[in-house]
Amino acid sequence: MDTSKEKIAGEMYFTANPNSEHHYQDFDFDLLGNHLRFTTDSGVFSKSTVDFGTRTMLNALNKTTIISGKILDLGTGYGPVGVAVAKYLQQPVDMTDVNERALALARKNAEQNGVIGLVNVFQSDIYANVSDKYALILANPPIRAGKSVVTAMLQESIHYLLPGGKLIAVLQKKQGAPSAQKNMATVFGNVKVIHKDKGYYILESTYDPTTNV
Repeated sequence: MDTSKEKIAGEMYFTANPNSEHHYQDFDFDLLGNHLRFTTDSGVFSKSTVDFGTRTMLNALNKTTIISGKILDLGTGYGPVGVAVAKYLQQPVDMTDVNERALALARKNAEQNGVIGLVNVFQSDIYANVSDKYALILANPPIRAGKSVVTAMLQESIHYLLPGGKLIAVLQKKQGAPSAQKNMATVFGNVKVIHKDKGYYILESTYDPTTNV
């Protein structure tokens, strides 16, 4: 059973200013064919390694066609998705999060992996400070933040996509993937599971302005 202290520690990563004591660490990880180095800290999601859901989502990118344009890494954390995708696709990436500590790490990780010129890292509570349109939005929603946050991340994405742009999200079956799939189908008029691995579903919807109004 979780103690209240454990719950606070587990949920701190989706607050704006975590107050846990700093505990920096570094690790290396291969993503999308590139050897990358990440610096992490307490108060951020999956601080010891790149989580399995993120890895599964990135591995599924070869199962889709990405149009040319800017990419949004929504809820970037310390930046594994944004850094890996910028390095791999050599396309500009906006990396956003509500967590200021995570954003500082994301900037450091972009710099030390040679993609700082391709990325723009900024604070945003979901889409609050997002104003651009994207070819691709990638999301690994913070389930512990609650259903309303997850739903907003998925449903509101349609307003920030270019025609033909895609939302790709990863969720576990036992933590709401079927519900997310229905939400995306309702908003976009289309959704497909492009990959599954160990209970993780990679969901994809495409924005078609002729059918979505």
